[in-house]
Amino acid sequence: MAVDSTTRGPRTYGNWRRPTSAGLLGLGSLGTALLLGGLIVIVFTVMIAGILPAVIMAAALAGVLLLLLTKDKHGKSLVARGAAHLGWSATRSRGSHLYRSGPLGSTVWGTCQLPGLAAATRLSEHTDSYGRPFALLHTPATGSYSVVIGTEPDGAALVDQEQVDIWVAEWGHWLANLGDETGVEAAAVTIETAPDSGSRLRREVELQTDPDTPPFARAVLAETVASYPEGSSTVKAYVSVTFASLTRAGGKKRSREEMARELASRMAGLTASLQATGAGAAHPLSAQELCETVRIAYDPAAAMLIDEAHAAGDVPQILWTDAGPTATQASWDGYRHDGGFSCTWAMTQAPRGLVQSGVLARLLAPHRGIARKRVTLLYRPIDAARAAAMVEADLRAAEFRQTSNSKPAARDVLAVRAAAATASEEASGAGLVNFGMLVTATVVDAGQFADARAAVDNLSATARVRLRPVYGSQDSAFAAALPLGLVLSKHLRVPGELKDKF
Repeated sequence: MAVDSTTRGPRTYGNWRRPTSAGLLGLGSLGTALLLGGLIVIVFTVMIAGILPAVIMAAALAGVLLLLLTKDKHGKSLVARGAAHLGWSATRSRGSHLYRSGPLGSTVWGTCQLPGLAAATRLSEHTDSYGRPFALLHTPATGSYSVVIGTEPDGAALVDQEQVDIWVAEWGHWLANLGDETGVEAAAVTIETAPDSGSRLRREVELQTDPDTPPFARAVLAETVASYPEGSSTVKAYVSVTFASLTRAGGKKRSREEMARELASRMAGLTASLQATGAGAAHPLSAQELCETVRIAYDPAAAMLIDEAHAAGDVPQILWTDAGPTATQASWDGYRHDGGFSCTWAMTQAPRGLVQSGVLARLLAPHRGIARKRVTLLYRPIDAARAAAMVEADLRAAEFRQTSNSKPAARDVLAVRAAAATASEEASGAGLVNFGMLVTATVVDAGQFADARAAVDNLSATARVRLRPVYGSQDSAFAAALPLGLVLSKHLRVPGELKDKF
């Protein structure tokens, strides 16, 4: 066996591609069809009605194409931005941006139910094959079931780079294997940072202190407990996996009991495979733990009360129907919920070029200007049959864009190389995953809202990702960033695949 003793440079990652559609003049397939269809109609108009009506129709067609081709740095066309403004105006006219719950609220059920996309979700608790309770979240609107796994990431501090590379490789294998898992629709990883209340440290010190400890030692411990939580933060990580109730097209939807029996046997494998990725000890979240997580997200002030209850040995009893906020108000670029003010950003462009494994370190780390920060990575695994067709179609589209111009741009040439590399890797057995990112920043004082927005903008630059506030849909984006297993693409009126073809 030969051993390569040469020094290797740092391992880099890249070649993330957004699926494209072949078309003329920078248009997609549907945009090109609109162009060609419009030209045919103009020709018939000239033959039937004359030049003047044809000129008017040509001007209208040019205006529509101009709206489709004029895009900002986030890739949003004027049509898309106009549709967002119209949708927001309709939401405000209906009053759907306001939510009031509880006994004195405007809802008929009188409880603090979750608003928006998560309003219809149903929570139940079951036991897996190891005897561990796990929460099963059912979303009737999409017919999907979600489980949430809590993890304790080891972190990269004082860890060799070789071990970090192994963790990254194992994470890639874990994502690729999701495409082979029966019924898996989506997965999400949520990293949440928040101030440490110090309740757990105080409780631990009280339990471990010897009654015969000298007064000086007691004074040192008391000062440490009082001063240590200042400026410290807690980091929590969750992995949610969403399963479809239909295993095949035309089949029968599985009931909650059937899904619970199946997932109870698969939960052990899911948690065990996560440990090899550097996620640390992984365990399924119980229904009570999930209720506490959601309650704190909507009401940050409840975190102190819940931590103190746990430190005192009490378990807060929070029902799923009372885990939501009592009042929320969505604005064009923000979201107010109980005692918090939040803004959610969506990733519009992945890092261009090559990056190292720690590219997201500063974005994920706690920030003193943000009370609570939540970074959620959304994944949609693609099965092997669809993956092969997608990469080949993307390669053909990239080649069409390159050959449609006598002097292709450098970006088109590189796009062909990247698409060919992706197709080659997929043919070699690599998995294909669609992914996105949501970043939510929450503050408890409205005066800190502008500082939090500026902090996220600066952090996105260090992560080499391009973020854009989810204008007009802050309430939905806030819910999607929570570890609830919501699949946003299944809640859209216009499918995302159709939008990409314009």
